[in-house]
Amino acid sequence: MGEALALGGDLEGAEAVSAPPVAPLLLASTSPQRRAILEQLGVPFEVVAPDYVEHDPPEADAVELVREHARGKARSVAAQAGERPVLAVDTAVSLGGRLYGKPASAGEAERMLEELAGETHVVVSGVCVLTPGWELVEHDSTRVTFRALTPRELAHHLSHGEWEGRAGGYAIQGRGAALVAEIEGDYLNVVGLPAALLVRILAERFPGAYGFG
Repeated sequence: MGEALALGGDLEGAEAVSAPPVAPLLLASTSPQRRAILEQLGVPFEVVAPDYVEHDPPEADAVELVREHARGKARSVAAQAGERPVLAVDTAVSLGGRLYGKPASAGEAERMLEELAGETHVVVSGVCVLTPGWELVEHDSTRVTFRALTPRELAHHLSHGEWEGRAGGYAIQGRGAALVAEIEGDYLNVVGLPAALLVRILAERFPGAYGFG
């Protein structure tokens, strides 16, 4: 059979069948990291900014908070989605029951990094996938251990401004990688989107449609 195909024969008259196009996910996020991860996975998507205001009390439960935020972001754009599945993600950094959001200043970023240094914190992400027929909210966690950091290292890291807009004051896909001693779990979750969790959801809820399942 292999020889016949190599010579241009067909497989018992079977014709090639093209898979029907799938609706792109509507990503309720303007994060370039989340866009890059979806592109890496080969998942088609379109972007819309969520109309949702986050409120992050420092003592809130991280899992409950990211799930609530992911759901809120997804619902805020549902009216624009049509038949497209909506994907929304929210990520938080937690250490000792305290949340570390996006620092408002270099001084606040320095305080966060001083507290995270030499410790193991948790990066937890909530994921919401919403369609006209159902809504699913799940979460995933990754443990990240920082090296002990000297004042000189902290100053060097802060001088590059990478702390801006980053939960916990660092970006693991950038210069923040130098702060990390060990990671346990999904690396891409720390970047901004738990890829393994998303792939499982797409495989279970849309088997074959996005190339998974």
